[in-house]
Amino acid sequence: MLVVISPAKRLDWAERDVEMTQPAMAQDANRLARTARNLTLGGLRDLMDLSDDLARLNRDRFRAFEDAPAPAATRPAVLAFAGDTYQGLEASSLEPEELAWAQDHLRILSGLYGLLRPLDAIQPYRLEMGSRLRTRRGGSLYDYWRDQLSKALNAQAEALGTDVLVNCASQEYFGAVAPKALRLRVISPVFMEDKGSGPKIVSFFAKKARGAMARHVIQNRLEDPAALRDFDSGGYAYRPDLSEPDRPAFVRPYPD
Repeated sequence: MLVVISPAKRLDWAERDVEMTQPAMAQDANRLARTARNLTLGGLRDLMDLSDDLARLNRDRFRAFEDAPAPAATRPAVLAFAGDTYQGLEASSLEPEELAWAQDHLRILSGLYGLLRPLDAIQPYRLEMGSRLRTRRGGSLYDYWRDQLSKALNAQAEALGTDVLVNCASQEYFGAVAPKALRLRVISPVFMEDKGSGPKIVSFFAKKARGAMARHVIQNRLEDPAALRDFDSGGYAYRPDLSEPDRPAFVRPYPD
């Protein structure tokens, strides 16, 4: 099976002794970076609702973005992103053979790079998928990517001999995957916390749990969707009464 996750706004730019690969959609990333580079500071700030300091940081990043960057200017995607999902994934603690398996089975949806493998080399950036960045293809990144991501996922799933996609990405990012073009069965796990008044989704914990689910798939080399139900990281347990066929639900007591 394939697993998709979202990127993160926060980056960890520590040096890594890992051999990197080249993003398949690097040309698209270069085009989008050039478009973002032409925005004013205020335009970039409004595009992603940034503070002045963050707008300035990301303006400088787009100005420094290169079509063919030196390896020292890049980092492997799965180790560079440092948000909640990546706290659950804990990619830096994966064994080399686990990371190699993830390279084939894990994909990161990206507003700038489209679709990334874990070891693909990225430059520092921030460009959220929900951004209404105007290009020749339309007024948003959803317009820009259209069905490219779905076709790429279809091809990669076919190469693996699977027809199952485990969606551990946010709605913002998975919304860029055109459903009509996707020929895969999509399984979207749901993670909830129970404070005693009934299970509810808590965004912060759900993001981290989605990363932990991706780790569970990687470490156990899962191929059978039914095996997802064995996920118990962080105290979660499968709840068949709250689940649907392609939306397995996992609940744990609300953390103290």
